[in-house]
Amino acid sequence: MKKILLKHQLLRTLVELRGNSRACVYTEPMWGLSLNLCLPYATVYMLALGLNDVQVGIVASIYMFSQMIFAFLSGAIVDKMGRKLSTAIFDFLAWSLPCLIWASSQGFWFFVVAAIFNGMMRIPVVSWHCLLVEDAPKDRITHIYSWVIIAGNLSALFAPISSVLVSKLTLVPAIRILYINAFIVMTLKIIILYRFSTETSIGETRRKVYRNISWLEMLAGYKSALRKMLNSQGTIFALIVSVIVEIVTMLGTTFWQIVASRRIGVPNPLLPIFPMVRNILTIILFFTVISRIKQTNLKWPLYGGFISSIFGYILLISIKNIGMWGYVVLFISLFFEALGGAVLNTLRESLVAIHADPEERSGIMALLQTAIMLISVPFGYIGGLLSDISKALPFVLSIILLLLGIGVTAAYYHRPWLHRSLKIKENIQA
Repeated sequence: MKKILLKHQLLRTLVELRGNSRACVYTEPMWGLSLNLCLPYATVYMLALGLNDVQVGIVASIYMFSQMIFAFLSGAIVDKMGRKLSTAIFDFLAWSLPCLIWASSQGFWFFVVAAIFNGMMRIPVVSWHCLLVEDAPKDRITHIYSWVIIAGNLSALFAPISSVLVSKLTLVPAIRILYINAFIVMTLKIIILYRFSTETSIGETRRKVYRNISWLEMLAGYKSALRKMLNSQGTIFALIVSVIVEIVTMLGTTFWQIVASRRIGVPNPLLPIFPMVRNILTIILFFTVISRIKQTNLKWPLYGGFISSIFGYILLISIKNIGMWGYVVLFISLFFEALGGAVLNTLRESLVAIHADPEERSGIMALLQTAIMLISVPFGYIGGLLSDISKALPFVLSIILLLLGIGVTAAYYHRPWLHRSLKIKENIQA
């Protein structure tokens, strides 16, 4: 039985993980017992505390702006402090601390302060990803990222906890308890990861190089990373795809609960059921569809991810009120959302990891994250304005962006120079 299971490449990767990759992947399911219990209610929790749609959008934009600032600083901080230490410190500041603020929130300004701290997450995004892949086998990167997303989706197993709490205690008291729980579990995750990880070889080298260099000189050193990023067509393409996926994910995360509860009429206690179903579908799709994606051919999976997400959102905004037929269409839309989201989020990370220069990885990732956040900042506010007009409009905007993604993918993969370079590469390998 074990031999049969190990023939599956995804399962084999999980078993053969070692070092930092294993520490990062194996601790990732703890998201399911912490913040992912709160996420299905995050937006309606804001509305329950008196925020309106526009204020929700403003908080999302402030969060994006904060991410942009810390994304720019992240490369220098990660190289100076090292991958391991910066992950521990800034995971606490970006996740554990905001959980306490959200748990005690009394209104708009609490969410603003929490959003500013939460934006620090762009620092551990860089350091954690470096910790994850820098010492990992390069031919396993796509499968490793698949396991990261699978681990995050394991929160589906625990979704009924939040549903039961909300039905028993009502929305606000239940979410306050869940945020306190998230603080405890996230802090424990940080401690475990720190204990079982080591500084990467590249991280040690970079830390020694920058030990006696000032922060200003380090930030000036981004010039080299910027030059390499701009000279890489693959990195530019990865940036554009990441921007589109980031904005669409942010709009979906922020406004899905609003459209489900305020437009479609899903009762509050049932809201976690739908992310639970989406997560279960995502896990199944990873083992049946996404594990078959070849790292050497990402064009058609990208097309499939964009088209699937578009179809899911079209179905979502077609539902006017809940009922038997409404629930059926909602579950079908979740399937296509799950497929599209899983493919696009896996491939966006893989594209960056594949095309980023290993020696400048932290700097390139910092610049990429800064650019992604800079472009994404206005879209939280725009989404709030659109939602105030019609709860369906943020998803219309997402559909337009996904269509743009299809166009960009076609432009990148169908250029004559790319075909020539791929042919030369194939001849060299032959």
